[in-house]
Amino acid sequence: MPEPRGVDPCADAALLRAYPGLRARLARHPALGGPTPVEPLRLPGLALGSVYVKRDERSCPLYGGNKPRKLEWILGRALARGARRLVTTGGLGTNHGLATAILGRDAGLATTLVLVRQPPSAAVRRSLLLQAAYGAEQVYGANVPGAALAVLRVLGASALRGERPHLVPTGGSSTLGCVGFVSAALELAEQVRAGELPPPRRIFAPVGSGGTLAGLAAGLRLAGLPTRVVGVLVTDILPPGTSRLAALARGALRLLHRLDAGVPTPWIGPDEFELVRDELGPGYGAPTPAAERALRVAAEAGLALETTYTAKCLAALLGRSAGASPEAPDLFWNTYNAVEVAGKAPAPLDPERLPPRLRRLLAGA
Repeated sequence: MPEPRGVDPCADAALLRAYPGLRARLARHPALGGPTPVEPLRLPGLALGSVYVKRDERSCPLYGGNKPRKLEWILGRALARGARRLVTTGGLGTNHGLATAILGRDAGLATTLVLVRQPPSAAVRRSLLLQAAYGAEQVYGANVPGAALAVLRVLGASALRGERPHLVPTGGSSTLGCVGFVSAALELAEQVRAGELPPPRRIFAPVGSGGTLAGLAAGLRLAGLPTRVVGVLVTDILPPGTSRLAALARGALRLLHRLDAGVPTPWIGPDEFELVRDELGPGYGAPTPAAERALRVAAEAGLALETTYTAKCLAALLGRSAGASPEAPDLFWNTYNAVEVAGKAPAPLDPERLPPRLRRLLAGA
């Protein structure tokens, strides 16, 4: 099975360094290029060192951002179970779906994406073309109920072909996917102990399906950091609430404890999550003036973002940064992908590779 280029397959994740008993019990298909840097983020009106950025846009050589942290554990389980196809869902321009197609292909797995409608922007069009270029089968589910029925049909047909399909939850946000961000929080704790940054008072991260924030909360508790997590809601398609986030976090810890009794299972309740709801704007994928401004501010600081997830998250931080200081900074967790994947695509970005329904949808837009 090929290893992702630029990845050391023998390198441990922070979770495995903290709990070595998990190494033989928790399947993993290595995808990360090592710990991602933490750096001060220069923002207007704030003292340097008051805000740091966790540069997860550099997480994986094949596709950056938050998705590879979840997928390396999900792919590990799929491969261990003999799966030959991954099935997952998302909006037309789903970053999660594209990352699944890219990392799944690198692991020797086929991918089917069941897609629901979202505003067909230029970024959405490019993502659709990239999905097809990386060999993903694309099925248009229109809306959430339609996508649910389509997933059942896809799983049934794949099983009949003997592919042992593995269903990947939207955004990779299962208890197993959350393990990736339990490990990420432990990685951050290592960087705090090494003096790379003070213990953050808050971490800001965008919330789509919620696995990133839930895993961070669980990992911070294991690490003993007093940092609070702030999730910036960017979706109106089955958005998670604080109870759902807490349940995901507890589920990830229970899973790890079952595999290694040395992993504690502290109680994590809904009150440990702060959800910011006023940056969503008209809906998922729709830009807002605050996000557009945050995009410009980030560019001036040398950071590339986008308006669906990360710019809305930074907008929330900019509006709530009072009280941050070099002694107790806020941390912006950049979940965006900075890897230029088009040049590495195994096929050209050609609309003719799209299914007819998706071609018509883009032509109508």
